[in-house]
Amino acid sequence: MDWGKLPDLAAVTLLASAFAAVARRSQAPASALWLTGWVMIALHFAAFIFAPVPGLLGDIAAFIGIAALTWAGILFMWASVPYRKNGSSRWMLAILLGTNTLYIGIISMGPAPSWALTLAATLLGGLPLAVALLSVRRDNHPLRWTMVAIYCSLSVFLLAFQFRPRNGLDLALNAVLFTVYFSCCVHFWFAYNRATSGAFITITGFLAWAAVFLVAGMSAFLPNLHLESEVWNLPKYVVAFGMILLLLEEQIEHNQYLALHDELTGLPNRRLFQDRLASALERARRTGTQTALLLVDLDQFKQVNDTLGHHVGDLLLKRVGEVFSSRVRRSDTVARTGGDEFSVILDEPTNREEAVNVGTSLIELLNEPFELGDQAMRIGASVGIAVFPEDASDAEGLCIAADLRMYDFKHGNGRPGDPTRPRMPGSLSPIEAQAGSRQAGD
Repeated sequence: MDWGKLPDLAAVTLLASAFAAVARRSQAPASALWLTGWVMIALHFAAFIFAPVPGLLGDIAAFIGIAALTWAGILFMWASVPYRKNGSSRWMLAILLGTNTLYIGIISMGPAPSWALTLAATLLGGLPLAVALLSVRRDNHPLRWTMVAIYCSLSVFLLAFQFRPRNGLDLALNAVLFTVYFSCCVHFWFAYNRATSGAFITITGFLAWAAVFLVAGMSAFLPNLHLESEVWNLPKYVVAFGMILLLLEEQIEHNQYLALHDELTGLPNRRLFQDRLASALERARRTGTQTALLLVDLDQFKQVNDTLGHHVGDLLLKRVGEVFSSRVRRSDTVARTGGDEFSVILDEPTNREEAVNVGTSLIELLNEPFELGDQAMRIGASVGIAVFPEDASDAEGLCIAADLRMYDFKHGNGRPGDPTRPRMPGSLSPIEAQAGSRQAGD
């Protein structure tokens, strides 16, 4: 047995434990697959402790060690596929695991008939190509075709070199492993093509990991070329360090997102709303245009919470946020600034008439029944509108003006949430009246 692999096994086990501690707190959906991959790397080192044992046990250990290394790379690769939940992607994963394992098994278990090697080499490129062609209408992503091209090239290489005397099978095995980890490099470049330390270290680490197998294959032509085990294993630790950095970077990014967004609806929270309002007012000052602020208060939300429960109330708030976001422009801002209060910034170009139209449409949308599961409800809303610079010259004054008008609309203009009550010809609707009026308290 090769007890020299114990330090590597211990190091990878510690790395996997550290990775698991970081991944447990991570929001990255790929972290579980990455952790499984590192468990496979630990299995690779454990199996190679027993690989020197003569006979069937050594052959099985060698097969498990090489297969685990391959499985880890394929899991790393698949974790970076943006469409991996699609059915064709799952088929591709199964085919890559199956064909690579089949080829490694044929090589590891002793002399194999040429037809078996030829069939296995053909399947390595042929089956991924077949899946890509059959699913081209649903999943026509450049990453998929890049991976298919890489595996078709591997298939051609194996058919050309695997029967080479003396070292053909060594060339073939190194080619398979090079393909797996070069594909990891390509997939991570597609998924994490950004200027961060974690992305750079991980992508570079996978490229170095693939290069190790390339150099090992070249040793068949350059007998004096030799790699020390420390050099062989160094890229693994570089990749592990890079992945941990990626998880930490994504956790920091997620925490920054939570600091500026409402966790329930995903809309900007009060902090981000105030920042965007200040920016909108500054742009309006520079360009001499107007900015409108709408404060929307849900009239019947408390009754929904009291009668149907907070779960239904949460669903209702999420639905209202979606409805509001779909009504305004991309340049505008919809924020949740209170329990049942939403704020809308209508950025330039805008005017009072447009703000009134938007406010009226929002109330009309909320007067329609909302269907949440088997529940249907009408909630209604009250709106306060203030326009910069007519109603206030700064953000605080604009918020006060809009809040007072919303309060006036809620308590002084007919039933709450009813902007279309009957009126005399030529008179203003409640929302038009409160938007254009200059109350003494404003």
